[in-house]
Amino acid sequence: MSAVRCSRTEWRRIARYLAVGLLLVCGSVGRSAEPSGSAATLVELQGPIGPAMGRYVEQAIRDAADRRSPVIIVQMDTPGGLDTSMRAIIKAILASPVPLVTYVAPSGARAASAGTYILYASHFAAMAPATNLGAATPISIGGESQGRGAPDAAQPSPPDSAKEPPSASERKAVNDAVAYIRGLAQLRGRNADWGESAVRHAASLSAQEALSQHVIDLIAQDVPDLLRQLDGRRVQIAGNQLVLQTRDATVIRIAPDWRVRLLMVLTHPTIAYGLLLIGIYGLLLEGYNPGVVLPGVVGALSLILALYAFELLAVNYAGLALLVLGAGLIVLEFFMPAFGSLGIGGLTAFVIGSIILFDNPAQGLGVALPVVAGVAVSGALIIAMIAWLATRARRQPVATGAEAMVGGLVEVVTEAHDHWVVRYGGELWNAQSAMPLHVGQQARIVRVSGLTLWLDPA
Repeated sequence: MSAVRCSRTEWRRIARYLAVGLLLVCGSVGRSAEPSGSAATLVELQGPIGPAMGRYVEQAIRDAADRRSPVIIVQMDTPGGLDTSMRAIIKAILASPVPLVTYVAPSGARAASAGTYILYASHFAAMAPATNLGAATPISIGGESQGRGAPDAAQPSPPDSAKEPPSASERKAVNDAVAYIRGLAQLRGRNADWGESAVRHAASLSAQEALSQHVIDLIAQDVPDLLRQLDGRRVQIAGNQLVLQTRDATVIRIAPDWRVRLLMVLTHPTIAYGLLLIGIYGLLLEGYNPGVVLPGVVGALSLILALYAFELLAVNYAGLALLVLGAGLIVLEFFMPAFGSLGIGGLTAFVIGSIILFDNPAQGLGVALPVVAGVAVSGALIIAMIAWLATRARRQPVATGAEAMVGGLVEVVTEAHDHWVVRYGGELWNAQSAMPLHVGQQARIVRVSGLTLWLDPA
């Protein structure tokens, strides 16, 4: 009996050991499955800043927070972009639970315009050698300041004596941008006076000058060098002070998901421009040929996608109206030839509308001029072909009706003293002639009067 009790005691002891061991194993597995926190997140912003870029950064910040990354690196090379997208990115940076460093790289890159604001909003700012930033004067669609346009790289300005006094809207836009960048500079402890100069006077700086004027925090040759220099720096996040530990950190690049990639394609100005043209011509062709279905379906889908893209982009609606008008006049010329008058007017409106549709080249968001030129040349060739066909058709003899019968040959079938019956085109006609005719003789039609043919001997 005691042996049985001893056996039970031993089994209980073994069970306890097994339970403790299992807990230790599960704990170690769980710890190894957790993110180690040593993988820095890399986000690449290349090209103009648009709606897709904003969603890409927001997605990357969420992924980095879930992965517990020690730092997010936004590697930037941008000429600027849309004001709405820039502000969305800055809001995401300011609310980020993970320290974020903007890194202007590689060598030769720039953080112009909207990129300057994003750099000022970041927890840390870094640049590679031979890079630059600045030129943050607001420019909008239509030539006035800001509006729906972004703060973008400005063109060289004329002398002060040749400048026109700024309008009220321009002053409001510039003052708003100045207050915005100064607020970001004060939040991050950067040079607010130079930020104001970048907005008011489109000032720019190289990497060394930016470092010496306290616009950026460091210059790094590459991402590993950047991580080494960031190691040990302190930053305030949500009221807590963090010490970065990035010396031995690996780098994980966050790629945009399929939604962001699709948005990048749709919001590319040239793609949106092409979708608009396909939509307009598809619906017009379906209207002139009801029941074909395919042009209408393709046109409707393309037009909806184009309008969605234009809603996200900064569009000059006068250019959009001219574009639609020009395309309509060109199609109208095809179905109702006016010897080029409708076509030339439509082509002119189409080209002007295409050029001013995105009329702020500093944003880097515009339709490629070779595309506009190609479409315009194609339209001109179509108009020239229509005019040539119409001119050739006028020179050709009439091919239908009574006029087409004049000059044709007939064969006399029966004869009488005052009228004849003749065969023309497989049909029998009554005929009259000032000269006598005989059966089997051929005669030529000189006039058609109702159902009677007037003939002369052939």
